[in-house]
Amino acid sequence: MPVNMKKVEIYTDGACSGNPGRGGWGTILLYEGKEKVLSGYDPDTTNNRMELRAALEGLKALKLPCDVRMYSDSSYLVNAFNKEWIKNWKSNGWRTSGKDDVRNKDLWEQLDRLASLHNVTWIKVKGHSDNELNNRCDKLATGEIKKNVNIDTENLNDNVEGDDRDGL
Repeated sequence: MPVNMKKVEIYTDGACSGNPGRGGWGTILLYEGKEKVLSGYDPDTTNNRMELRAALEGLKALKLPCDVRMYSDSSYLVNAFNKEWIKNWKSNGWRTSGKDDVRNKDLWEQLDRLASLHNVTWIKVKGHSDNELNNRCDKLATGEIKKNVNIDTENLNDNVEGDDRDGL
């Protein structure tokens, strides 16, 4: 990893109305006082996929290797990295310790590849609590579901706020 990497904080959350059902994700990136807000929608998904997608989109937004503090209320996401589940899944041919196929392999593979480009510290926060930025991500995710509730589409509709001049 390069020395003197940019220090970025990423807050994420995913939501699903029905599980499976309509889902949304929200991500907030912070860098040197600047903020980038990302959110998106999927008409047919699960809550876990939206949690993974929020983190994935945050990492995709980074243009250079960064020192990242990734905040999530998803134990599924945080434990996969902190408890090295993902390392074990890969060494077992993307199978769990119970020999089942790893669910959401497509997203895990992307997350693993992108996380390897950065120095990521995975931090579990309590959901629906006093973490203002996690709560904002939850509002982004649930807002995407509400905004798209009458849309019947198979396409993924993503919205990005902010511009690309902030280095994220």
